[in-house]
Amino acid sequence: MKRIVNTFSVLSLIVILSVGYVQAQSKITFEKTNHNFGSFMEAAGVQTTTFTFKNTGNSPLILNSVRASCGCTTPKWTRDPIAPNGSGEITVSYNPKNRPGSFNKSVTVSSNAETPTVILTITGQVQQREKTLAEKYPRKIGTLRAVSNHISFAQLKENAVESKELELVNDTDEPIEVGFHRVPAHLTVKVEPQTIPANGRGMLYVTYDAPKANTYGFASHRVYLSLNGSKDYKSSVGVTATIQEDFSHLTPEQLANAPVAKFNSMNYDFGAMKQGEKKDYTFELTNDGKSDLMIRKVRSSCGCTAVAPSKKVIAPGETVPIKVTFDSKGKRGRQSKSVTVITNDPKTPTTTLRISSNISTES
Repeated sequence: MKRIVNTFSVLSLIVILSVGYVQAQSKITFEKTNHNFGSFMEAAGVQTTTFTFKNTGNSPLILNSVRASCGCTTPKWTRDPIAPNGSGEITVSYNPKNRPGSFNKSVTVSSNAETPTVILTITGQVQQREKTLAEKYPRKIGTLRAVSNHISFAQLKENAVESKELELVNDTDEPIEVGFHRVPAHLTVKVEPQTIPANGRGMLYVTYDAPKANTYGFASHRVYLSLNGSKDYKSSVGVTATIQEDFSHLTPEQLANAPVAKFNSMNYDFGAMKQGEKKDYTFELTNDGKSDLMIRKVRSSCGCTAVAPSKKVIAPGETVPIKVTFDSKGKRGRQSKSVTVITNDPKTPTTTLRISSNISTES
């Protein structure tokens, strides 16, 4: 009987201690867990709100961490332990700079409370500020501004003539007369109006005549603007195009009898080289088709790669070497260069060969 009484006493003590432990628990209670900033202008700057909470438990409350879902949201919080019935704050700021539109961000609050994790949310709508002229037209072309200082015609057939335009903005207090110098023969350029008024706008028109360019593959040029009679080379617009041979007129029979460009290899690694060394490799190009294969153009990715095709017209079944010389002068580390070969193969008119090397500066 005595043993039963002792056992009951021990169990009772455990129950009492357990109840006491459960009762000694902090509780975090927020006045609100969501805040809507509403609609505001981006120019209004950082928006801030404060979430107030209370420890409604009977043990000190400690906030372990307060983490925002993105860098645009910055929280600050009460870091000291909060006694029962005490209060604390979490201040959350949202930076709308360059973030127009609606937002919905969260802040995760971790603590030793009965509910260890609480999610706070902030929402709102940012109205985009009016961009400055410099932001709308970030590229400077002399005293003029534009969205870009480059006009790309992308892919042009060899017989195509196409035009593109570029808006020019004069944000000065004086009119600017626009002329040109050193315009390539295959480009036609004009500006309307020729004199762009103070704080006014004009349009640059560029026409690309591919037949006059008489080339294939990627071509890059510059159009130099003469502003108020200047003849310097400070004001220019880049013009690029990739000119392709037009095979659309070929009949099925002509396609079946067309040339076919076949290379023995598409890549070659020179391995380790000492800076200043030169090494050669010869790619082999075979005409695997039924009519003459013509090399239209061979272009390397930089001046350190010299390419010397042995001949331009390759008969069916014939193989010719294309020698590549890699000069490592002034280079260091891993290098990778390309050689583009353009032919009249209608199925694969452009082939890119790649060479690479590890260049050491150690003597």
